[in-house]
Amino acid sequence: MGASCSDPAGTAPSATMTSNSSSSSSAGCFDFFWDYNNKSVIWEHYNYTDKISNREGLKPENIALLVVCLLIILENAVVLIAIWKNKKFHMPMYYLLGNLTLSDLLAGVTYMVNILMSGRNTLKLTPLLWFLREGGVFITLAASVISLLAIAIERHVTMVTMRPYHGAKRGRMMALICGSWALSVFLGILPILGWNCLRRLEQCSTVLPLYAKSYIIFSVSVFSAVLLSIVILYARVYRIVRINTKRQQLNLKGSLRKSLVRVTQKYVALLKTVTIVVGVFIACWLPLFILLLLDFFYPTGQCKLLKKADYFLGVAILNSLLNPIIYTLTSKDMRKAILRLLCQSCLMTTDGQVKKIGMPFIECSFSKTEVPSQKLEHGLETTMSSGNAITSPSTNKVLYPKLFKS
Repeated sequence: MGASCSDPAGTAPSATMTSNSSSSSSAGCFDFFWDYNNKSVIWEHYNYTDKISNREGLKPENIALLVVCLLIILENAVVLIAIWKNKKFHMPMYYLLGNLTLSDLLAGVTYMVNILMSGRNTLKLTPLLWFLREGGVFITLAASVISLLAIAIERHVTMVTMRPYHGAKRGRMMALICGSWALSVFLGILPILGWNCLRRLEQCSTVLPLYAKSYIIFSVSVFSAVLLSIVILYARVYRIVRINTKRQQLNLKGSLRKSLVRVTQKYVALLKTVTIVVGVFIACWLPLFILLLLDFFYPTGQCKLLKKADYFLGVAILNSLLNPIIYTLTSKDMRKAILRLLCQSCLMTTDGQVKKIGMPFIECSFSKTEVPSQKLEHGLETTMSSGNAITSPSTNKVLYPKLFKS
């Protein structure tokens, strides 16, 4: 009897602990869903960061940014259509350029949605919708930045190995594209998965009142590392070209030297294009990076400059506007394809030539006999365009003899 009476008494504490843990778990899940669907949370955070006032409708600067977003969408759509319709661009390297263009187009779409859902509409959102609004912009802009890194990696690998395109290259391109989007989505959904400042107001960002400051500095660190990697990769590519070209110019004669000069000029033109793209990226994003660093170090709601973050983000979004312009002006092949797509009848003659209209940068041939490769003396061939670097094995051996000794 004593034993039988002691058993229930002995099992009671464990049963109570199990019951308490399950109830606390249920309460935690309930609190999680309650916070993510409670509109008062938005008001609380915006009030704490002193951003509750001046929540009017669309301001003139918002309308200007909407126009910029519309231009971003149209420009990048034109580039994507040009790549899709022109078989010359159905090459592995252009997959990465197409991916960059797609991410810029989506950045324009998501930022336009962000603007329309801002102002007084912000206070009508639930935290879940707020995270989706901000996360969409973050993911697409991150994809654009990481796409620049993917292009830099591919060009570096191509310059170092100097191998013609083959089947494995297509797989490598797809891996880079999938990897860039996977990393972008992962970084973008971290706040909605829990890396936020709900119920921890003192840890909140002033720029993005539901984001934790630790997440803000983490994101800036990741983007800074990506930018540094891009600069290092292109610096290495430039160094390889410069050293090997100077070395071989001393030993070549006649038409072979002319061929080398042509190849080198193509590489330099490609590097100039990339330098412009990276330079514009730094100019557009650096102000926002500096603002986010201030956001991390200043106490929440204490820096008035942080309340003007929309202007800094607007400058950053200009990068998506300028990328297709850079490709159009610096790549002859891309320029031809876009002009043919936009206004073939008004810019072209019946024999496939561009009409003389006093604009040298668009006066180029649209002859049907154009091919992506050009013959050089002694049978050397090279295909060089924005995003491509292909040379024949013979030219490779001339430029980089050490790579072919084995």
